[in-house]
Amino acid sequence: MSDIEMITVEVAYALPHKQKIVELLVKPGTTALQAVQRSGLDKEFEGLDLETAKLGIFGQALGTKGLKKANEHILQAGDRVEIYRPLISDPKEVRRKRAEKAKQAAQG
Repeated sequence: MSDIEMITVEVAYALPHKQKIVELLVKPGTTALQAVQRSGLDKEFEGLDLETAKLGIFGQALGTKGLKKANEHILQAGDRVEIYRPLISDPKEVRRKRAEKAKQAAQG
């Protein structure tokens, strides 16, 4: 057995009716993308493309708000990498339509 201490991380993916969290033992220095690739979730969920999927750590998208990109973000023990599904609709467009509908309802 090697002298390298391993750390435990999780990789999570969810669809509306199915979800899976995989616990992995990885070497220190493992990136978020490497953990996702090792998770095997792309074989369990048809159409999941790990190379293009957006990733995050505990709800914070990687590559935004000062966080490194998935292939650069080094995981810490206990981190949970989340694989995000593409948005079905643009949230700004949904809010705009809702405001328009409310305005029309208020006008009678």
